[in-house]
Amino acid sequence: MAQRAKKTLLIIDDEKVLCNTIRDYLENDHLEVLAAHTSADGLAICSSRKVDIVLLDQKLPDGEGHALAPAILEKNEQAKIIFITAFPSFENAVKAVRLGAHDYLSKPFDIEELRLAVENTLRTLDLERVEQIQNYARDKDRAASVIIGGTGPFAETVRLVDMAAAVDGPVLITGETGTGKNLVAKTIHYRSAFARQAFISINCAAIPENLIEAELFGYEKGAFTGATAAKKGLFEIADGGTLFLDEIGDMPLHLQTKLLSVLEDKHVRRIGSTAVTPVSVRVIAATNADIEECLGKTFRKDLYYRLSVVRIHIPPLRDHSDDIPLLCSSLLSQITKGREVELPEAEIEKLKKYDWPGNVRELRNILERALFLRKGSVLEPSRLIEHFPAAAKNAAPARTDQPKVLRTLESAEKELIAETLASLNGNLTQSSRTLGISLSTLKRKIREYGLK
Repeated sequence: MAQRAKKTLLIIDDEKVLCNTIRDYLENDHLEVLAAHTSADGLAICSSRKVDIVLLDQKLPDGEGHALAPAILEKNEQAKIIFITAFPSFENAVKAVRLGAHDYLSKPFDIEELRLAVENTLRTLDLERVEQIQNYARDKDRAASVIIGGTGPFAETVRLVDMAAAVDGPVLITGETGTGKNLVAKTIHYRSAFARQAFISINCAAIPENLIEAELFGYEKGAFTGATAAKKGLFEIADGGTLFLDEIGDMPLHLQTKLLSVLEDKHVRRIGSTAVTPVSVRVIAATNADIEECLGKTFRKDLYYRLSVVRIHIPPLRDHSDDIPLLCSSLLSQITKGREVELPEAEIEKLKKYDWPGNVRELRNILERALFLRKGSVLEPSRLIEHFPAAAKNAAPARTDQPKVLRTLESAEKELIAETLASLNGNLTQSSRTLGISLSTLKRKIREYGLK
């Protein structure tokens, strides 16, 4: 038997020798085998515990298997019934299937035939379990994919999201780090015709350049060192659904050409293969870069025009600060998990005056920290933002008799990166998150500035 979580098989048959033989042959560390010799005893076991597979004899001392099957499924709706009978007929087989039978065996049967039937049934149970988990995760993801707010320039963003959900063309989402590009992409997917299909996400900046092509397009066995087996790429895995390409601005130029070809021709070619595979994938891309500034330099113009069939820009939080009360309410409901907390109106007003360089992601981080540091049930997130380098919108500039020391943007950026790296002991992942930039961008800046 394949390695899997332990399952339970119940034999309901009046032939005790047969029951013992089946138990001796099938029972192991991953399959418990029980036996009952009457309909009443079998139903009692199904009523008292979870049963995964039932081997059900057609003729029992106190009834027929066909009559017992509906009662078994009422007690264990996920159970799989394999009918066994000494009186096989086409009519009995059809009747068994209509009653919910998973399989049908005729006596006398070969014990290896039974083992194969049980193994196939266990495999079906495992696949159904995976599907249930996937459906649960998808439904939970859909419920969480709700855009909060709609004031100021963000109202136009909400309108464009509704438009994008109604069509199936590519979408390009732009906006600063932390504005919620991933959330917007998921919202578009779950409001679209692709909602019941897969939503696959990949961060183009988080994967090394020499691996991203294999991740996206797949490869054949022996295509390169280490390719010991063929592997599907994300385009094939997402077939029929949505592929979200986050940080598309960091995609290497040669892969941009291949991506454009997939968007135009709707087929992919794995690395090391001459065959093409048709795919039907809705592509949503996002970037925090000034994409227009990158055109013709680090980003292909033709790919930009192909991706921006629908162009959605997410404004920074400071430009729609009137949404902060709603955002706080929504974020706290996710963070607190039922714990009672209070966010005073005065605190909300202070939050609305802050510049939020990290946008909604920073707001969530502040609320989480305030929840951790709170005394009692009252949150005071404004005490945390006072220690951040970004000033509040309406804060008065500090007076000084000393002349201001002016620095270039480049020197300020270099100093900030160096300080962050030093404070986090050189941890690149944590530093990139703290600075609000991708890992690949941080590595590039370190090389440019000659930092260690």
